[in-house]
Amino acid sequence: MNTLTVDGKKIALDKDGYLLDLNDWSAQVAEALAAQAHIELSPDHWEILELLRSFYQAFELSPATRPLIKYTALKLGPEKGNSMHLNRLFNGTPAKLAAKLAGLPKPTNCL
Repeated sequence: MNTLTVDGKKIALDKDGYLLDLNDWSAQVAEALAAQAHIELSPDHWEILELLRSFYQAFELSPATRPLIKYTALKLGPEKGNSMHLNRLFNGTPAKLAAKLAGLPKPTNCL
Protein backbone atom coordinates (compact mmCIF):
# COMPACT_ATOMS: atom_id res chain seq x y z
CA MET A 1 0.00 0.00 0.00
CA ASN A 2 1.26 3.47 -0.87
CA THR A 3 1.10 6.23 1.70
CA LEU A 4 1.48 9.97 1.84
CA THR A 5 2.57 11.62 5.08
CA VAL A 6 0.95 14.99 5.81
CA ASP A 7 1.42 16.75 9.14
CA GLY A 8 2.72 13.51 10.65
CA LYS A 9 -0.35 11.51 9.56
CA LYS A 10 -0.04 8.64 7.09
CA ILE A 11 -2.66 8.82 4.34
CA ALA A 12 -3.40 5.58 2.47
CA LEU A 13 -3.23 5.74 -1.34
CA ASP A 14 -4.13 3.19 -3.99
CA LYS A 15 -1.61 1.91 -6.54
CA ASP A 16 -2.23 4.97 -8.74
CA GLY A 17 -1.83 7.49 -5.91
CA TYR A 18 -5.52 8.24 -5.31
CA LEU A 19 -6.85 8.48 -1.75
CA LEU A 20 -8.31 5.23 -0.44
CA ASP A 21 -10.49 7.18 2.01
CA LEU A 22 -11.98 10.32 0.47
CA ASN A 23 -12.43 11.73 3.99
CA ASP A 24 -8.63 12.01 4.30
CA TRP A 25 -8.64 14.92 1.84
CA SER A 26 -7.62 18.41 2.99
CA ALA A 27 -5.92 21.40 1.43
CA GLN A 28 -2.62 20.13 2.87
CA VAL A 29 -3.17 16.70 1.26
CA ALA A 30 -3.92 18.41 -2.07
CA GLU A 31 -0.69 20.42 -1.76
CA ALA A 32 1.32 17.25 -1.00
CA LEU A 33 -0.21 15.36 -3.94
CA ALA A 34 0.43 18.36 -6.20
CA ALA A 35 4.07 18.48 -5.09
CA GLN A 36 4.44 14.84 -6.15
CA ALA A 37 3.22 15.91 -9.60
CA HIS A 38 5.60 18.92 -9.59
CA ILE A 39 2.72 21.40 -9.48
CA GLU A 40 2.41 24.43 -7.25
CA LEU A 41 -1.30 25.01 -6.75
CA SER A 42 -2.44 28.46 -7.87
CA PRO A 43 -5.86 30.09 -7.42
CA ASP A 44 -6.75 28.73 -10.90
CA HIS A 45 -5.98 25.19 -9.72
CA TRP A 46 -8.01 25.61 -6.54
CA GLU A 47 -10.96 26.92 -8.54
CA ILE A 48 -11.01 23.69 -10.59
CA LEU A 49 -10.45 21.46 -7.53
CA GLU A 50 -13.38 23.07 -5.71
CA LEU A 51 -15.52 22.74 -8.84
CA LEU A 52 -14.62 19.04 -9.10
CA ARG A 53 -15.48 18.43 -5.46
CA SER A 54 -18.91 20.04 -5.93
CA PHE A 55 -19.43 17.97 -9.12
CA TYR A 56 -18.62 14.83 -7.13
CA GLN A 57 -21.05 15.81 -4.36
CA ALA A 58 -23.80 16.34 -6.92
CA PHE A 59 -23.21 13.32 -9.16
CA GLU A 60 -21.12 10.91 -7.03
CA LEU A 61 -18.56 10.38 -9.77
CA SER A 62 -15.38 11.93 -11.06
CA PRO A 63 -15.90 13.34 -14.55
CA ALA A 64 -13.82 12.29 -17.53
CA THR A 65 -12.16 15.05 -19.56
CA ARG A 66 -15.06 16.00 -21.85
CA PRO A 67 -17.66 16.32 -19.06
CA LEU A 68 -15.09 18.16 -16.95
CA ILE A 69 -14.56 20.69 -19.74
CA LYS A 70 -18.31 21.14 -20.28
CA TYR A 71 -19.02 21.52 -16.55
CA THR A 72 -16.17 23.98 -16.13
CA ALA A 73 -17.44 26.05 -19.09
CA LEU A 74 -20.95 26.01 -17.63
CA LYS A 75 -19.81 27.14 -14.18
CA LEU A 76 -16.77 29.32 -14.93
CA GLY A 77 -17.21 30.35 -18.55
CA PRO A 78 -15.59 29.29 -21.83
CA GLU A 79 -12.24 30.99 -21.10
CA LYS A 80 -11.67 28.45 -18.29
CA GLY A 81 -13.82 25.60 -19.57
CA ASN A 82 -11.63 24.55 -22.45
CA SER A 83 -9.07 21.82 -22.96
CA MET A 84 -6.10 24.19 -23.42
CA HIS A 85 -6.65 25.86 -20.03
CA LEU A 86 -7.23 22.59 -18.16
CA ASN A 87 -4.34 20.77 -19.87
CA ARG A 88 -2.01 23.65 -18.97
CA LEU A 89 -3.05 23.51 -15.32
CA PHE A 90 -2.92 19.73 -14.97
CA ASN A 91 0.02 18.62 -17.12
CA GLY A 92 -2.07 17.36 -20.02
CA THR A 93 -4.18 14.96 -17.93
CA PRO A 94 -6.85 17.21 -16.40
CA ALA A 95 -9.49 14.62 -15.50
CA LYS A 96 -7.09 12.17 -13.83
CA LEU A 97 -4.74 14.60 -12.12
CA ALA A 98 -7.40 17.10 -11.03
CA ALA A 99 -9.50 14.27 -9.54
CA LYS A 100 -6.45 12.98 -7.66
CA LEU A 101 -5.60 16.42 -6.27
CA ALA A 102 -9.25 17.02 -5.35
CA GLY A 103 -9.22 13.80 -3.32
CA LEU A 104 -11.69 12.04 -5.61
CA PRO A 105 -11.64 8.58 -7.19
CA LYS A 106 -10.00 8.08 -10.57
CA PRO A 107 -12.52 8.76 -13.35
CA THR A 108 -13.86 5.38 -14.43
CA ASN A 109 -13.10 5.71 -18.13
CA CYS A 110 -9.54 6.98 -17.67
CA LEU A 111 -6.75 4.47 -18.19
